[in-house]
Amino acid sequence: MFQDLRKNYWWPEMKFNILQYVNRCLTCLQVKAEHQKPHGYLQPLEVPEWKWEHITMDFITKLPRTAKQHDSIWVIVNRLTKSAHFLPIRETYSSEKLSELFVKEIVARHGVPLSIVSDRDTRFTYRFWKKFHEQMGTRLCLSTAYHPQTDGQTERTIQTLEDMLRACVIDFGGNWDDHLPLVEFSYNNSYHASIGMPPYEMLYGRRCRTPLCWGEVGQKDMGSKSDVELMANKLAQVRARLKAAQDRQKSYADKRRRPIEFNVGDRVLLKVSPWNGLIRFRKRGKLSPRYIGPFKILARIGKVAYRLELPDELRSIHPTFHVSHLRKCLADETSHVFYDEIEVDDKLNYVEEPVAILDRDEKRLRNKVVKMVKVQWKHRKGSEATWETEEEMRICYPQLFET
Repeated sequence: MFQDLRKNYWWPEMKFNILQYVNRCLTCLQVKAEHQKPHGYLQPLEVPEWKWEHITMDFITKLPRTAKQHDSIWVIVNRLTKSAHFLPIRETYSSEKLSELFVKEIVARHGVPLSIVSDRDTRFTYRFWKKFHEQMGTRLCLSTAYHPQTDGQTERTIQTLEDMLRACVIDFGGNWDDHLPLVEFSYNNSYHASIGMPPYEMLYGRRCRTPLCWGEVGQKDMGSKSDVELMANKLAQVRARLKAAQDRQKSYADKRRRPIEFNVGDRVLLKVSPWNGLIRFRKRGKLSPRYIGPFKILARIGKVAYRLELPDELRSIHPTFHVSHLRKCLADETSHVFYDEIEVDDKLNYVEEPVAILDRDEKRLRNKVVKMVKVQWKHRKGSEATWETEEEMRICYPQLFET
């Protein structure tokens, strides 16, 4: 804009005035991509004092269904020793069923934890799950909306677990839940860089026996004073190693981030992710706005999270967001994005679904005939119905052809 105007006009502080005008343009704020470092420095969790007092958990879903009808894995990780339990479950398990499994597999073996870090899965936000842990005396630490980095420990463990399961299925075949107990043992008995030893050695005082160490026979005494002192020294050593690992990871991460702070009452835009679906280059989907809002900040949660005043159209989304999803809005207070034009799911993705087939036709090519259907999309006017190939629509939206 400056280069275009300077050819015919000039006034004092011309470039600065143009810069201010562009910065306050709501359309530019909505659609322009950020080429700067993301907001918010890394905030590591505190190093736990004792074993299995502070844990993290998450689910691996959409796995192939086994003969035992398992299609998911519940991953529970101890933040101090890095030891983990991999529990095969069904995706349809309710919070009541998960609570029974939690008592059987975790509480019975390690006692009641002090805190649990997890994402906002519907089973973790369910009223029964919250009431259950409130009675147990456990504090639930849920992540901010659409920010899986809060539970980075479990996400990294899940990545390792999936790689191990792929290797087992390739080498041995069969159902993945048949290999899960040995995968759990192998993971817990392998060296972990953060603590400088295997999780089992930190948990029990030594590595567990495997076919590679048949020479370790006989019973080992763990009740002497020297062994207790050794365990205490090892615990202090592990906590020091964890703190050093956290500081190292924080220094790496902060090089690619920048700090920013907002005040209560500021107006910000909320970043959303376009859904790359079948239909592209339309008003919605790929070319949708990158940011919606503006929204008013109601409160600051911790150091890098804020609670927003969301309208009723977005009531399905949790109002607390990490600072990396926010952009300061400098536009006029009367400007805003109309939410009835946007479909957002609980993960801040745009959703576009067909609701009806209005007409059918055939497109004749040189060597074949392509069947076409005129599709009415959700929350679109009749004039915005589009022609699509019937074959692609049957693959992506089979429910459209059931009636």
